[in-house]
Amino acid sequence: MKPKNITRTAIAGGMFAALVGVYAGFGGGHSIPVHAAVPVVAAVEPGSMQSAPALLAPATNFSGIVARYGPSVVNISVTGKGHQVALADQSGDRQEPDLSQFFGGFQPPRSAEAEPVHSLGSGFVISSSGLILTNAHVVEGASEVVVKLTDRREFKAKVLGADRMSDVAVLKIDATDLPVVKFGNPAAAHVGDPVLAIGSPYGFENTATSGIISAKARSLPEGSYVPFLQTDVALNPGNSGGPLFNLQGEVIGINSQIYSRTGGYQGLSFAIPIDVANNVEQQLVASGKVSRGHLGIAVQELNPALMESFGLKSVHGALVSSVDQQSPAGRAGLQSGDVITRVGDHDINYSSDLPVQIALMKPGTTTTLNLLRDGKPLTVEATIGAMNDKTVTMAGNAEPSHGKLGVVVRELAKDEQRQVGVPSGLLVEQVGGAAAQAGIEPGDVIVSVNGVAVKSGEQLQQMIAKSGKKMALLVQRNDVRIFVPIDLG
Repeated sequence: MKPKNITRTAIAGGMFAALVGVYAGFGGGHSIPVHAAVPVVAAVEPGSMQSAPALLAPATNFSGIVARYGPSVVNISVTGKGHQVALADQSGDRQEPDLSQFFGGFQPPRSAEAEPVHSLGSGFVISSSGLILTNAHVVEGASEVVVKLTDRREFKAKVLGADRMSDVAVLKIDATDLPVVKFGNPAAAHVGDPVLAIGSPYGFENTATSGIISAKARSLPEGSYVPFLQTDVALNPGNSGGPLFNLQGEVIGINSQIYSRTGGYQGLSFAIPIDVANNVEQQLVASGKVSRGHLGIAVQELNPALMESFGLKSVHGALVSSVDQQSPAGRAGLQSGDVITRVGDHDINYSSDLPVQIALMKPGTTTTLNLLRDGKPLTVEATIGAMNDKTVTMAGNAEPSHGKLGVVVRELAKDEQRQVGVPSGLLVEQVGGAAAQAGIEPGDVIVSVNGVAVKSGEQLQQMIAKSGKKMALLVQRNDVRIFVPIDLG
């Protein structure tokens, strides 16, 4: 069963939530009784007690971290004329991610506009002279930003810079001798490690919540290059921009967003790794802007079906689905269907690993790319370009082809080829069977089959006949391309 209304939402909180109070989530006028938890002790027969397995971890106590670094966490209040406050989509028509998400991505959360609008967020002090890290979406559109410390002092803050792509912003307040956090290494963290968040959910300042790291290097559907840390730490509106601590009291991430049906916590929380944020912070402080490396390809994750279709031995690497021929990748000779396994000294195990490594490179850097082409190893050199500030997606009729694939197609006319940006391809007019089950839709353009460009319906039929039970179609929908694995059964 597919869960409904799942929305990725930023977790900046509206001031309204803070003013409603503790009953806001339960409806006005109805209080909920709170009972103390009563421990239940089961009777145990003498001699029946067994020693606990060695792998069981002891109870975790975060009180020392809260006492030491809680004063470094700040409350951020934002006022803006027409400032947009992110809201959860509760329309009832949002479904779990499917093929359409790869082509279109999640739509931004609905927003509400008013004059003036107040919103809340969190942040943390990274220098005793008043530098503060938070999320870019917390201060977006702000006309005034006020930072409140745990000792109740308040300061008007200057936004030194905000980077929407990483969702990192740097603030400056006129203060000295502030308590600061220390940074840890997110790469050294493991799935299952305990973590602690401190922030201001719904305006409740310096609230501590804890959990574990649920996953690492999580790539979210909007295509961000950030390899998010996924946790089950309880985060809610107002937690945006707050720190995520490890057991050593080191900040390893900035809490940024959640997946939720309601806009509140449901166990899927995401944090920006602190090394990514620190790189952005240093550039914003130095120049007020962020420079990132750019390769000019769209990549997708490998899975067993695609691995079999391409004749690969493992699912490790980033599968290239499209190449901008005018980009560094095009000039280096990269092709659709290549599988990049290593960049410089860094292995690429998941598709999300690649954008991170490229983005962290300085434009003009020459690097070595190890890849597989037609199952054979190949090494190429590419000179990294500069990423634009704008988000660039990088992603006579023939006889109809039907059969076990389940599509009716026709060749593209010359003007259609120019419009789509391909030298050849087949337009899907009708779809059913295996293709429909894989998510192919009328209007899609089939560009290649198993990495080989397709030009006619007859050629497509021949490729289907030779493919066996598995095949991979490179499909273009609007301006986005993606490999779609097909099970022909």
